[in-house]
Amino acid sequence: MLSNGSRNGLDTLEKMDWVPIVLGTFKVLVFGTGMFFAIKWHYERGRTGKEKQGAVLRAGGKVAAVFVLSLLGISLLTLGLVRMLGLDLTFP
Repeated sequence: MLSNGSRNGLDTLEKMDWVPIVLGTFKVLVFGTGMFFAIKWHYERGRTGKEKQGAVLRAGGKVAAVFVLSLLGISLLTLGLVRMLGLDLTFP
């Protein structure tokens, strides 16, 4: 049998089950709205200056390449540090 104290704990857990769903939905709505207006704003700005579009794409490509290379470097550095410390990274 459950005592009153443990039942209240279960009620709290049951009430908290909906929190990630609500917050996740809110996050998707906020980011989706922000992305919609960002794409719309960039599209409208792109209509006025077609000559700048190539430069923007090249700059975006450079930023993406630097990000990927940085991510690769940090991953390799982390892997080297983990192996140096002798940590086990195998999956069970």
